[in-house]
Order: sequence, then structure tokens, then C-alpha cells
Amino acid sequence: MKSNKLVWKILVVIYLIVFTLIIVLAYNHALPEYLTKNDKAGHVFLYGLATFLGQMAGNWRTVRFWAWTLPLFPLLFVIFTVVEELAQSLSPNRTFDIGDLVASSFGIMIGYFLAERLKPKSI
Repeated sequence: MKSNKLVWKILVVIYLIVFTLIIVLAYNHALPEYLTKNDKAGHVFLYGLATFLGQMAGNWRTVRFWAWTLPLFPLLFVIFTVVEELAQSLSPNRTFDIGDLVASSFGIMIGYFLAERLKPKSI
């Protein structure tokens, strides 16, 4: 089981490198056209995959918030997503897009749902 956790963590690191590269290219107006043509689908896929990997590597950690128990990675990733989308309004090469925020949120929900389906009964 320990090696399985290592595999998920390695996949997260690889994904983080790719995700960071995409963000840097986007802020420099250098994304390939095939990525910008499918922007909303890209948000669903990228944010869904990030959430799925985060849940798998993070062992479904949760945090108590008032009376709720919330999944830690999706919560932090939602905060990152909102901040990053708002920051785009400060960039000359990007714009705030509520559609991107909705697509990213939808991806986060899908990734969370898929990870929950694979959650072991013992967690």
C-alpha cells in the first residue's frame, strides 16, 4: 500500500509541473491554439484531474469547519481557483471569465466524485 501512495505523489508532482507550465504560458499569451480553442473543456479536465490526484495522494484528508467536515484538497483548490481567476483581471494577457470559474468548479466536483468512488472503506 505504501508504494501505491508514492505513485500518487509522483503523479501529483508530474501534474503540478505541467499545470504550472500551462499557467505560465497562459499569462505570457503563449498557449498553443489547440488549448485555447477548447478552453472550457480544458478547465474541466485540468481541474478535475488535479482534484482527483490531490484526493488520491492526500489520502482523502478532511478539515472541520464549524459543523462541517470538508475535504481538504478540494477546499484549498477552490480557494486557489478563485484567487487565480481574479488575478487574471490584473494581467494584460488574461481576463477574468466567470465561465472559466464555472468550468473549473465543475471539474473540481467531477474529480472529487471520482476519487470518492475509489476511496477505501477503511478511511
